Amino acid sequence: MTKTELFLELAKPDNNGVSRWVSVTEFTGKYNDLQLGNGGSWCRASSSLAKKYFVDFDKNQTIGNSIDAIRLIGFNTEKSFNQTIRQDIKDFYKAQNCVMLGVNGGSENTKIEIDHKDGRKDNHRISNTVTQRLEDFQPLCKAANDAKRQICKRCKETDKRWNAKNIKGNPYDFYEGNENYTPELGCVGCYQYDPVQYRKTSVVKISKEVCENILRKLYPEDNLL
Repeated sequence: MTKTELFLELAKPDNNGVSRWVSVTEFTGKYNDLQLGNGGSWCRASSSLAKKYFVDFDKNQTIGNSIDAIRLIGFNTEKSFNQTIRQDIKDFYKAQNCVMLGVNGGSENTKIEIDHKDGRKDNHRISNTVTQRLEDFQPLCKAANDAKRQICKRCKETDKRWNAKNIKGNPYDFYEGNENYTPELGCVGCYQYDPVQYRKTSVVKISKEVCENILRKLYPEDNLL
């Protein structure tokens, strides 16, 4: 049984898709696989469970932000983004190193995950496996992908994009656009969207600035630029 099937067996939702509160203490024995790791992957917003049901969490029973209980509060009738990635795309990236941390290891946090570069996941061309392109994705290790997921969530809430200068040594805020998210530009220009393109663009910008500075020093009275 899948984790979704296990939870549905345990929660027993009614004909309206509403279930009882299921405490995480019930995730034992047959239901041990439901124990929650970082973020509760099988019940997060992008999960198959959340595509069918609205999922509600109780985090008030214990100290901290951990999930204490889960319930279903009805069927999800909203059009969902299909996160399936075409096999040839997965095969292309799975052996590559993480574009952020440069690793591809055997530990949980260094395993490669194929990331949707557009963190908003609202482009239904990318949702369609027929029209997906290689450049829509990138290889990220689990640690980097988990961090990016939270950064993209914050951007979606505030429409303020993540500043690349949060990483010490990065020379520019964005490789295109500014901190304000716009539908026209979307995620393009954000370091999280494409750190490889950020680096390439930064090299070109720095080279141009160096050349311009040299020309100004050599010909201070001439308007060469």
